[in-house]
Amino acid sequence: MKFGFYSKLALDGIRKNKRLYLPYILTCIGMVCMYYILQFLQLSDAVRNIRGGDTIQYMLSYGVLLLALFSCIFLFYTNSFLMRRRMKEFGLYNILGMGKKNIGILICWETAFIFITSMVLGLLSGIVLSKLAELGITAIMEAETTFDLKVSFAGIRNTVLVFTVIFALILINSLRRVWFSSTISLLKSETAGEKAPKANWFFGILGIVVLACAYYLAVNIEDPVSAIMWFFVAAVMVIVATYLIMISGSVLLCKILQKNKRYYYQAKHFVSVSSMTYRMKRNGAGLASICILATMVLVMVSSTFALYAGGEDSLNERFPRELNLSIGVSTAQEFSEDNISVLREDVEKLAAEHGTQMHNVTDYRAATMGGMMIDGRIETDSERAGDMGYDFSDVYQIFMIPLSDYNAMTGADKTLGPDEVLMYTNRQTLNLDEISFERGRTFDVKETLDEFFADGDMAMTIVSTVILVVDDVPAAVEDLVRADGSPVYNYYWKFGFDTDLNYEDEEELFNDIRGTFIQSLSDYTRNFSSFSAESKNIERAGFIGMFGGLMYLGIILSIVFVFAAVLIIYYKQISEGYEDQSRFEIMQKVGMTKQEIRKSINSQLLTVFFLPLFGAGLHICFAYPIIEKLLRMFNMQNRSLFIMTTLGSFMAFALIYVIIYKVTSNAYYRIVSDARKSAA
Repeated sequence: MKFGFYSKLALDGIRKNKRLYLPYILTCIGMVCMYYILQFLQLSDAVRNIRGGDTIQYMLSYGVLLLALFSCIFLFYTNSFLMRRRMKEFGLYNILGMGKKNIGILICWETAFIFITSMVLGLLSGIVLSKLAELGITAIMEAETTFDLKVSFAGIRNTVLVFTVIFALILINSLRRVWFSSTISLLKSETAGEKAPKANWFFGILGIVVLACAYYLAVNIEDPVSAIMWFFVAAVMVIVATYLIMISGSVLLCKILQKNKRYYYQAKHFVSVSSMTYRMKRNGAGLASICILATMVLVMVSSTFALYAGGEDSLNERFPRELNLSIGVSTAQEFSEDNISVLREDVEKLAAEHGTQMHNVTDYRAATMGGMMIDGRIETDSERAGDMGYDFSDVYQIFMIPLSDYNAMTGADKTLGPDEVLMYTNRQTLNLDEISFERGRTFDVKETLDEFFADGDMAMTIVSTVILVVDDVPAAVEDLVRADGSPVYNYYWKFGFDTDLNYEDEEELFNDIRGTFIQSLSDYTRNFSSFSAESKNIERAGFIGMFGGLMYLGIILSIVFVFAAVLIIYYKQISEGYEDQSRFEIMQKVGMTKQEIRKSINSQLLTVFFLPLFGAGLHICFAYPIIEKLLRMFNMQNRSLFIMTTLGSFMAFALIYVIIYKVTSNAYYRIVSDARKSAA
């Protein structure tokens, strides 16, 4: 046979099966387009040169890997629908004398045509839309950009390489399926598995138990650190449980409906329930996939939008003042107010030189250390902490602050004895009457404070913080040493303030302060051992870059996942429509009208179609507590904002889902109602 024959036959096969191939080709084009756009943005100089651009491109690099992996898995999944439909046709070719080698050549041509079409149209659309995507990122970052259309040849190369590998793997899998299938199995591939499955109570109950355990984890985790550790465990448990419940539960649902004679023996229910019963094992897997994709979309959109919308609040939590200084000292003498006052004067002098008055000032000293706490007993020596039998939620950051600094900052007039403390904790609540240190002192908790002045270190650290206000810090920590005698604590002076300067002048002041103190540190002209400085305005770009990059990545991946869900639903409806043609043809011959067919279709779709949406909503409700705790790691404390974005995301997705329902139900109806025409 000539190669022209194979190419013509391949094109003819695609054209005759355009109802199946067109959505698949469009999906391939979309995947190529999205992948190129992510590659373009990751490599774009315009994105890199904006403030926070490095952070965005770092986030997008993970998106590129995730999209490549998802594209491979999903295109394999959708190609299986095509192959299942085409197997019968290949079986007929085999009977008519075409060997499996020839069928393999035909499949190669079909794959080549789809690959070339997908790459050309996908890259062209990606190149056109990449500029729009770049403008979107610069708009989020409030940066300027040009309107020149650029092409990333490295992005084209990477896209072609990735999808060449994906299509090669799909081709190998298709050839394998044909090569190892007999002619009879090819002819009967569409009706394979038509034996009614049994309701597997074991897997159904196992799925419910696993899901209940996952929900329990999500609801009962108290601290963000544990949330990080258990989030992915809970997510995997939810995915496994969803498949077990959807597959076993959907079979059980059909069995229950069949036993309900008043429901089952109605024209609009009889055909739909009986046909669903025979394919519920596969149907349940499809429903579970849709449910998981819907949940992923809702989680990504709601959380990333909440982070971006609440970005300024997170920035203020992390940087409570416009300029924030942290100066470390080594000894109790350097920790004294006399020495700190000299350093304070240096900062005040520099601020005056730049023509600004400092206001909203944070000014306090602290001894900081880490520790493991169990029942109010703290071990600060990391080498000994392993003997306490702790988990990560027992880890605390501990601040000891002088009472004089606390009173000066808050305007309070508290008094403390030598063995008394005021205690404040963030993220976790500790109800303690006393707190003791291993190889250290024991303090009575005179008062538990409800609030404390903002501190960026508390917001930045993922573990909980315990602040102890004491009468004399050096005396309180003098016994806190390691086994080798070295101290476990560090002395710091924290100083922060706002100015009335514009962005450029404030940046000049920040650079002068930073340069002066670094020079003093290197020349030993002042009594301090370390120095760090942070500017809220300078760091704002990094925050917006991180949150903007996450949101942008969430939008792109959500679009991909929505397309995936749509395609799964479409192919599920199309494949089931062809399977049900013969059943509805028989029912039409015995008097079933098209109106009754429509009612039967609506009954079938409504019975199972909205189960994934319900499941996704349930998953989101129980995932809310653990996601909220994860968002706290980004200093996202606005609970109402996250609730609103979650509800908005669910409503938007539900609207899209209803539209999908209308479109796919119409496609299913056209197939089964035209059964007689198809037979003719």
